[in-house]
Amino acid sequence: MPAGALYRADPRFAALGPEFADPVTPAAFPEQTLCFRNDRAAASVGLDGLTDLEWLDAFARFKPLPRNQPQPLAMRYHGHQFRTYNPDLGDGRGFLYAQLREAGTDRLLDLGAKGSGKTPWSRTADGRLTLKGGVREVLAAEMLEALGVPTSRAFSLIETGESLTRGDEPSPTRSAVLTRLSHSHIRFGTFQRLAYIERPDLLEILIGHALEAYHPDRQGAAGLLAAAVDRTAALTARWMAAGFVHGVLNTDNMNITGESFDYGPWRFLPRSDPAFTAAYFDHSGLYAFGRQPDAAFWNLRQLAASLTPVAGQDELIEILNGFETAYVRELVAAMLRRLGVKPQGAEADATLVSAAFKALAAGGEGLGWEPFFFDWFCGPASVGRAALSPRAAIYAGEEGRAFSDLILAREPERPERLADSYFGRAGPETMLIDEVEAIWAPIAANDDWSAFNAKVLAVRGAGRAWNLDV
Repeated sequence: MPAGALYRADPRFAALGPEFADPVTPAAFPEQTLCFRNDRAAASVGLDGLTDLEWLDAFARFKPLPRNQPQPLAMRYHGHQFRTYNPDLGDGRGFLYAQLREAGTDRLLDLGAKGSGKTPWSRTADGRLTLKGGVREVLAAEMLEALGVPTSRAFSLIETGESLTRGDEPSPTRSAVLTRLSHSHIRFGTFQRLAYIERPDLLEILIGHALEAYHPDRQGAAGLLAAAVDRTAALTARWMAAGFVHGVLNTDNMNITGESFDYGPWRFLPRSDPAFTAAYFDHSGLYAFGRQPDAAFWNLRQLAASLTPVAGQDELIEILNGFETAYVRELVAAMLRRLGVKPQGAEADATLVSAAFKALAAGGEGLGWEPFFFDWFCGPASVGRAALSPRAAIYAGEEGRAFSDLILAREPERPERLADSYFGRAGPETMLIDEVEAIWAPIAANDDWSAFNAKVLAVRGAGRAWNLDV
């Protein structure tokens, strides 16, 4: 299979040996219909030059990429699911397909499958993914990337011609296989498993691998935890600034590079609501929007506990105690980034961010989460836009005035971004659940992908306008 000049295979995880993953054979799908290929992501790893037939060979049949893994690997891990420990986890409907270097950054990246068939960890499940689930994951990843949130990227979505029965959507339903490009699939639960089976020798091997591959500036188990604390604090803060609710923050759904992935019952906030939940089965609101920082910290504590066989407990506790400070710092930075204004100092910045959250809450149902940031982007440079906004009357309220007084005293960050035609619209690009259902409906009824394709393009246009990662 041909690959471009930027393609650099580097299959590091496979070298750890059979204690960490199981070789598996991909499912033989009766059909392979290409629904989505992310050429932007593919260009970053030298695979954008593949023809559609070569693409299907790689991401529907999973033929080995050049000089990469000879066979997919179902990774072994455990995890807490809604805070109940489950030792029967592992890649049950996916696998690590390949590892390669990202052009420009030299980061080690994974190509991982979802819906690729049964593995030793499937238990009674069929190892498949619904097409609707694949569509939802593409849309979530695209929106998060546009909003500057560290996220896996949906790389490929292929319909596979099987009919699936699912209890949470009309059945039978169509099937698909998704491939994601991620910084790492090593989860908190990967370490938990080794502590559970009492293999400190393997724990040391995994820690060494993770440090070399992802955190070469850190040392030992304490260094790995410190990196995870910093990255998780930044990730959680950006979720909160984006108004994103992951829905299932189990320890097997959090990785050591601080990048979110595996989007199931996700939601974006329609408006400010700390109690908003994404998963219909989250009856207690454990993973509600406002509880995500607590969930992230709880998960970090479980990671730290799994490292105690090879590290000093007091040192790990001290590192954990830094999470709150790191999270607050990252939340302020994320909110300033979303508002498009320059920092003024820790106290003043915290005051502005607090005022923003109060204004969002006071706006109630009339003030959407995303429209608020759209109206006030770059602060004083958008005062005219905010005054002409359909939401202008809301900003005239007490909390709205308190916020506007503060942000109008700020210096805009790169106000030239407002010249993009995106900011001439009446409102922003959003990804609310009703929109997602409206995108899916014509696919389900008529195999009409026009709304899906248009939405991907529109979200990418919004991302270019925001330009939040510079």
